[in-house]
Amino acid sequence: MDEAFEFRLQIYYEDTDHSGVVYHANYLKYFERAREHMLGVVELRRMWEEDGIGFVVYKAELTYKQGAVFGDEVAIRSRVEAESAYRLVFRQNAYRSADDALLVEGAVQLVCVDASKKLVRVPDAVLRVVGR
Repeated sequence: MDEAFEFRLQIYYEDTDHSGVVYHANYLKYFERAREHMLGVVELRRMWEEDGIGFVVYKAELTYKQGAVFGDEVAIRSRVEAESAYRLVFRQNAYRSADDALLVEGAVQLVCVDASKKLVRVPDAVLRVVGR
């Protein structure tokens, strides 16, 4: 996918830690939400319920640059690469909307599995959504 998919979210007080910045693990949740919106919740549910196929995280790498705080709006920008027939790499970065400051750089690798957790090919429908 050449053009980034953008998903925006509001930072709530509950997202922050004792220092007042977003708790580091929450960015993994934000990236997950962005991927769900990008691929489509309806299609992800259909894949699991009808085809018995889903995604699991294989690897996640995050680099923290700055922290978002309560009240910030954050934009998650995602690009996808098909690493293999079985794996997608989501390059996902978090930016503060007010000043476009880079907050977190991320790379999350997902593999496609069946109901027994056996590796399967990424479905063509998903490859079309991500532009491959």
